[in-house]
Amino acid sequence: MESFGFPLEAVIVLFVVVAASVWCDLFSHRNSTEIKFKDALGWSVFWVALAIAFYAYLYLRYEPKWADLFLTGYVLEKTLSVDNMMVFIAIFASFGIKGALQHRVLYYGIVGALLFRAIFIAVGTSLFGLSVWVEFIFGLIVAWTAVLMLKGGDEEEVEDYSNHWSVRWTKKFVPVLPRLNGNKFFIKHNEVEQLKATDSSLTVVGKAAFYATPLFLCLICIEISDIVFSFDSVPAIIAVTEEPFLVYAAVIFAILGLRNLYFMLAVAAKYLCHLEKAVAFVLFFIAFKLCAQAAEHIWEFSFEITHSMSLFIVLGTITLGVVASILFPEKEESNTNNSEVV
Repeated sequence: MESFGFPLEAVIVLFVVVAASVWCDLFSHRNSTEIKFKDALGWSVFWVALAIAFYAYLYLRYEPKWADLFLTGYVLEKTLSVDNMMVFIAIFASFGIKGALQHRVLYYGIVGALLFRAIFIAVGTSLFGLSVWVEFIFGLIVAWTAVLMLKGGDEEEVEDYSNHWSVRWTKKFVPVLPRLNGNKFFIKHNEVEQLKATDSSLTVVGKAAFYATPLFLCLICIEISDIVFSFDSVPAIIAVTEEPFLVYAAVIFAILGLRNLYFMLAVAAKYLCHLEKAVAFVLFFIAFKLCAQAAEHIWEFSFEITHSMSLFIVLGTITLGVVASILFPEKEESNTNNSEVV
């Protein structure tokens, strides 16, 4: 079968564009000031435009089918990230992290996300090519993710991430200062002693040259949640894109805009009430596509879902989810039944 591979020109273009853009983004936000909605919107538009420009490059320089594969993977990863952002909101709330400190955590969290996604994509694409039966397994994983997404949509309980297993594990290895100290992830021993001298209520378990702050625990929790999220999202992206270079290009463009997407979703999340159902439908479609492809290879019957058709279904379904959220918003529960007459 024809493969896109790793064309040297495309690799160089991706590396140069991403490196220059990341430097520009990080340099403009180097002071860890709070990101306003307008600023987040502007940068989100920039990252989306950059992804579209890369799509146009693939379309004009290579073949439309490779461009369609990239765009399908990008749209899917971007949309799946919305669900991950909701977890980030809960994590920040659990640790009491607000404003500029959220930006600082996400600032460093993006590096870990890019590294671990590269590892998962390399492993996933290698497994994907071993046997057609792996396609069945990937299909089941994607379908199960869709089921969990539909079931999770009705849950209102928010987990307390300040007691997450990753936090408890970290505390076994690093003594923790039980309060924030500016924007620091770690604080020196002598600084802790000074704080204890001025505040007798402050207690720290263990002694070390450096102590972690809740900001570092929050970062660990964010990274772990993103890794867990990768186990769900990476098989879905590989399923619709398949080519390792295009998969990573789609993922890297989607991830680079996550920090700004978070600050937008923190405001707009409640208005996207039907988006999760649309994403679940897309995942069911991907699971069906995977199993159909595997069945075609095993039993040798003719069945094909073209790359352009996949792109149309993914884009169309996500668009319907957004439009439905705008036209049919969730009704706020009335509190009249709970009111008391004095």
